[in-house]
Amino acid sequence: MFTDIDWHHVGVILGLACMTVLARSFFLFSGKPWSLPRWAQRGLHYAPIAALAAVVIPEVVTVQGVLVDTWRDARLYAAAVGVAVYFWRRDVLITVIAGMAVYLPLRLGWGW
Repeated sequence: MFTDIDWHHVGVILGLACMTVLARSFFLFSGKPWSLPRWAQRGLHYAPIAALAAVVIPEVVTVQGVLVDTWRDARLYAAAVGVAVYFWRRDVLITVIAGMAVYLPLRLGWGW
């Protein structure tokens, strides 16, 4: 049963798991209270939007790693409507609904 196990991989996985637990629990086991520097706190305000942009923008403007070369792409119009609705209403749920209301007919209806 255990003859097919590659113990090298098991050791690497266990080592990485231990390092992860150690790194994440380092701050919990510290005896002194600590706080982030002001510049780091300020930077964390921009982290969610930066992560979202890093994930969403490439998904909208590329197809299999290549920039979109046609305007007949439903994602472009849905993203534009989503951005406009967000700046108009400042509501994420309405933004998602509006973007999908544009994307689905273009994608499913017209085959874009």
